[in-house]
Amino acid sequence: MKNLICILIVLLIIIGCSASKSNVVSTEKPKNDHNDTIKIVNEELEYEVIIIEPGFDFWLQSTAYPRGYYSQSYLETKNNFYVLEWNNRVRSPERYPSNLYEMTIDYNSTINYGYEVNYLIYNYMIYFQNKYNQRLYGRVSSR
Repeated sequence: MKNLICILIVLLIIIGCSASKSNVVSTEKPKNDHNDTIKIVNEELEYEVIIIEPGFDFWLQSTAYPRGYYSQSYLETKNNFYVLEWNNRVRSPERYPSNLYEMTIDYNSTINYGYEVNYLIYNYMIYFQNKYNQRLYGRVSSR
């Protein structure tokens, strides 16, 4: 089954692929620092996460709480709220900037995407809210 989670303008994509099954999760960074891209592949669940956002990788390394700070269930709960509000804004271009909210995110709370995917989505949402002065849900820390 293919799962698609995309955000254009500030691109966050989880795209299904038809690769062979394995438990390998790999993280790759491009060699070009100007192309601030983070990519995660988990062939067992058949998805990729690609985040292309200038400054996000630096912010993730320098400002975000480290991996393990939050539980996976905490990240999943927050991501459900963030994605719900994100999708509401995509569907209301007359109320929200359509250049920020271009495409809906298909985030299925019944799928276990794993810690790393939820960590990156959560931190991207925090980064996005702080960078673009948006409030998707609740209080947003400056971290």
